[in-house]
Parts: sequence; C-alpha cells; structure tokens
Amino acid sequence: MKASSRHLFGALVLAWAGLAAVPAQAQLFGDDQARQAILDLRQRFDQAVTAQNKLVDENTQLRRSMLELQQQIEQLRGELASLRGQDEQFTRDISQLQQRQASTQESVDQRLGKLEQGGHAANPEQPGASAATGAPESSGAEKQDYDAALAVFRKGDWPAAQTAFAGFVKRYPASSLTPAALFWLGNAQYATRNYKEAIGNFRSLLASAPNHAKAPEAMLSIANCQIELKDTAGARATLGNLIKQYPQSEAAQAGRERLSKLK
Repeated sequence: MKASSRHLFGALVLAWAGLAAVPAQAQLFGDDQARQAILDLRQRFDQAVTAQNKLVDENTQLRRSMLELQQQIEQLRGELASLRGQDEQFTRDISQLQQRQASTQESVDQRLGKLEQGGHAANPEQPGASAATGAPESSGAEKQDYDAALAVFRKGDWPAAQTAFAGFVKRYPASSLTPAALFWLGNAQYATRNYKEAIGNFRSLLASAPNHAKAPEAMLSIANCQIELKDTAGARATLGNLIKQYPQSEAAQAGRERLSKLK
C-alpha cells in the first residue's frame, strides 16, 4: 500500500514538471500541439489524483474492516469465556445432583433393609401389622399391588413408583397398607425433589395413623423436605414435635442431631 502511494506521488511530481515545461515546448511546437500536450498532462494528472483518492478510500475501508474484525474477535473471546464458565457450573450442578441421588438411594436402601429385617414390631409388610395399626386386614389383591409398587420403588424408578403408590392409595384408601404406601410415595416424591407433594403425603400418614411404625420417620422426612425448601423455621418446629411425640424412636435421635445443626 505504501509503495503504491510513493509511485503515485512520483507520477504527480512528473506531471507537474511536465506542466512547467510546457511553455518551453510551446516555443518549439505550434500552439495546437502545445495545447494538446497541456490537455494530455492535465488528464494524466487528474487520473493520478483519482487513483490516489481511490487508494486512500480503500486504505480507510481496510482499516475500518480490520477494526470491526478485531471487535468481533474480542466479542467471541468474551462469549467463549462465558460458555466455559457455564460449562463449569453445569459440571458442578451435575455432580451435586449425582451426590444427592446417591445419598437418597443410600437412605432408601437403609430403610428397606430395616423393613426387610423386621426391625419394627408393627411392620406393615409382616403378618399381624393390621392388628397393630387398628386397620382391617389387607386382602390378597391389596398385598399383591403393594408388593408390585414396592418392587418398582426398590429399582429406583421414582416416577413409576409414585404412580404405583398413588394408584394404590386411591384404590385402597382404608387398607392397612395405605399408611406404608403413603410413606413410600412421599419418599419417591422426595427423590424427585417434589418436596411439597411429599410433605402432603407424609402428613396424611400422620393424620390417619399417628401410631404407625413409620410415623416418626414420616415426621423426620417432613423436616427434611422443609430444609430443602429453605423453611428453617418450619423444620425446627417439625423436629421439635418429632422429639416430643416420639422421644424413644431412632427418627427422634436423628432429629436431635439435625436440630443442633440448623442455623
């Protein structure tokens, strides 16, 4: 670009020099020839000026384009940095969700383990549970449907477990197995972070069967849901009621520890 400018400048200088020499040449040639020479030189000069202006315009446009390109590059760098930050946040969120799922699965496995070992005297899965809760004896169809829903729950298919236990509660509202179904329904909802729905089912269990073997755990689960919902005051009140109503239960012991950690 600079070399072209120098060439044009040289051409302009030569053109002016030619114009200066016209009077001398006019003495050697006729007036017509002199005038023609002047016209030719002026035409060459005008062409040189036009070319110079064109180069200046092209140079200005090129600089503008380079500036715009630099701005686009800086914008892309900013967007790339933002995307990297989002990717890191997504990675952290996924890690937290995986940890939450593992913790929930571990808690469920522990509860199922206690259930299968007969850890509670009034275990609704064992014969004689209906007598302990004061509910009528469950029929074979009820027990079969309950076991099928519990099998889905054990697989960790929380949405399907919710559907199965909700259907059981709707079909057998007066069954001796309904309080246990409400308990596992609430746990399946907790696993999918449907905390408000879970609280509703845990409270239904407590209202219908306050002496049920799962009642203390249901109250502890309500407090856990309230903690997840950032309702610290509600969780404190629930844990206080748990300790007061079921002081000798394992859930109450866990409630005391959790209450001491709440701020």
